[in-house]
Amino acid sequence: MNVSTMVRAMTVVCLSAAAAIAAAYPLDSFEATGIGRLEEARRVQAGTMPGVKQPRGALLTREEVDLRLEDLPSEMRLPTVDPEFTAQVRDVLGAQVDAYAVSILDLSDRAQPRYAEINGDVLRNPGSVGKLMVALAFFQALADLYPNDTAKRFDLLKNTVVTADEFVLTDSHTVRRWDRADERLIRRPLAPGDRGTLFEFLDWMISASSNSAAAALMKEGMLLKHFGTRYPVPVDEGKRYFTVTPRAELTRALAEFIETPVTRNGLDLARLRQGSFFTATGKRKVQGTSSHASTRELMNYMFKLEQGRLVDAFSSREIKRLMYSTERRIRYASSPALFNSAVYFKSGSWFGCKPEPGFVCRPYAGNVRNFMNSVAIVEHPATPRRIHYVVTLMSNVLRRNSAVDHQSLATRIQRLMEKRHPVSAVP
Repeated sequence: MNVSTMVRAMTVVCLSAAAAIAAAYPLDSFEATGIGRLEEARRVQAGTMPGVKQPRGALLTREEVDLRLEDLPSEMRLPTVDPEFTAQVRDVLGAQVDAYAVSILDLSDRAQPRYAEINGDVLRNPGSVGKLMVALAFFQALADLYPNDTAKRFDLLKNTVVTADEFVLTDSHTVRRWDRADERLIRRPLAPGDRGTLFEFLDWMISASSNSAAAALMKEGMLLKHFGTRYPVPVDEGKRYFTVTPRAELTRALAEFIETPVTRNGLDLARLRQGSFFTATGKRKVQGTSSHASTRELMNYMFKLEQGRLVDAFSSREIKRLMYSTERRIRYASSPALFNSAVYFKSGSWFGCKPEPGFVCRPYAGNVRNFMNSVAIVEHPATPRRIHYVVTLMSNVLRRNSAVDHQSLATRIQRLMEKRHPVSAVP
């Protein structure tokens, strides 16, 4: 059955694993979720606190952020590559096309989705995009424990308080924590002793791309898998698990938590894997393996997300809400062309430098490696939605500011999509 029919029925002296800082989750959701920093963002938007207000595309409510392809046939897969669409994308990339891997899925015409791909099977380190695998793993663990009780899953996310410990060491990414007593925002990296709910740690991991939050969630996910319905267990009991369990067994437990959900959800572990913790302490305590991704398999992840097929509809919907950009948009998401668009976004980078005459090592402009990865669902405009597409993009253009490059590419891709779907042609 074709798609249309189915739709119708070196010595490195400068090295960084920098990641995106662009907060997520709809602004009206503080009461529903308990994610504290949303209250500060809401007050800024309302004008009762100072700060930068959000673009129009970031103002959807929690109920408006939803899965757009949930009604499609469950057996539907990515369309085959469209040569004409791919040629258009190749023109957008220009002379540096060989340094890019990109997949674009145009869903604006639901009856005839189109897929473009260039170097879609090239494997690179996903950087902080790998945190989407942590989200998948955590929601899978919750679903395994409470398969028929989404209310219980949500209650655990909202009301389970986690105290950060040595697993969060070390990380430079700041997170936005709302002091409920003094009604003020605290912005700094997570440190041992900091407290937040599971929902807040998920938000910090995706929105601020906090390595510390990701490490804390990986630790909590392993505890959730091990203790089952007894979770959350007392702090001392959780600490004892990581102290007395043999290292080889911890390695197996990590793989069971973070890797098994990939294959269970119909994704290819050989092309999409987050293999280790995101902090030095986490890596030291639990040995992992390498990480890699391709734009094609990241696209499969996002396609399943929109269909509600990552774990289940509840999990897919919450992951999409966590990806909704509702603070400072950066990199790909910062394109002015997306001001009116709802953008669901994650990015990450890994750059490295070596001595070179006349070259100065700067963030996102390495001369040894300069990986920049962006994953985005774009709904344009946010309401009423007219154009709908997904982009997964990985680049390695040396000596150029890849954050700026991705912003420019976002503009050019948006203009291409507008050209493909002129106002008069789209219902």
